[in-house]
Amino acid sequence: MKIGFVGIGPMGLGMARRLLDAGHMVSVHNRTEARARPVVDAGARWSATPADAARDAELVFSMLADDDAVETMTLGPDGIAAGLAAGAAHVSSSTISVALSGRLAAAHGTRGQGYLSATVLGRPPAAAAGELFVVVAGDLALQQRATPALEAMGQRIFRVGDDPTRANLVKLSLNFLIFSTIEQMSEIFALNDKAGLPPAELLEILTGSFFNAPVHRNYGRLIVERAFDPPGGPMTLAAKDARLFLEAGNDLAVPLPMGSLIHDRLLAAIARGEGGLDFAALSRRAREDAGLPD
Repeated sequence: MKIGFVGIGPMGLGMARRLLDAGHMVSVHNRTEARARPVVDAGARWSATPADAARDAELVFSMLADDDAVETMTLGPDGIAAGLAAGAAHVSSSTISVALSGRLAAAHGTRGQGYLSATVLGRPPAAAAGELFVVVAGDLALQQRATPALEAMGQRIFRVGDDPTRANLVKLSLNFLIFSTIEQMSEIFALNDKAGLPPAELLEILTGSFFNAPVHRNYGRLIVERAFDPPGGPMTLAAKDARLFLEAGNDLAVPLPMGSLIHDRLLAAIARGEGGLDFAALSRRAREDAGLPD
């Protein structure tokens, strides 16, 4: 299959490599060409613009940081939509707002192009290993066409209907669960540490009993080891995701009080100069509130 890929960051790099390893012909574009060099050296074709990456492709994936980047790279003069043929499809894996996902679906539709949301769960090592979880929504026939590519990147695909925006809402919701789990662990680690039980020992109890999900194991380890740099996902992107989660709640008239707390925690971390750290560094705020050393 001929596939374009726009956005070769920590996640996009692993995803594009998995497509190459599965035998697909891949054209890539990234704002900074040097970051795409590893996947180009592995056999991908470099494209000077998103439109060039989309030209002749059956599918074009995008994995970009935020709404502004996705909208520019998709609908700008040299964007994906400008190069994508009628009948071909854009598959957005970026964590974006529900509203933008709806606008992209409409914009592609007016051009006779397809659009899917295929959001992913997992950190960069999971992307490199093809072990992401994929949540896909959009035209059902198009989902089937995209399945070989999605299977190359993910260990399991969850299909949530024919409205692409559903996959974006699910992704924002699950990211909120990650952030709130980090906050919960941070608070109990601080409480027990102040009482004399080291966080590493409490983590062993957690993950050796009821709380043995990957989110507890992986983020608990990052908190205990204070492995916040380099980040798997920076605090700035987590704050963006928390804001979009709250916006979705506002649009649907659903109160999200814990969502507001998490958003404020993230903003506090960014205000302290921690925006470039992994969002597991949220744990610093709980320790600070408890009067514990960092």
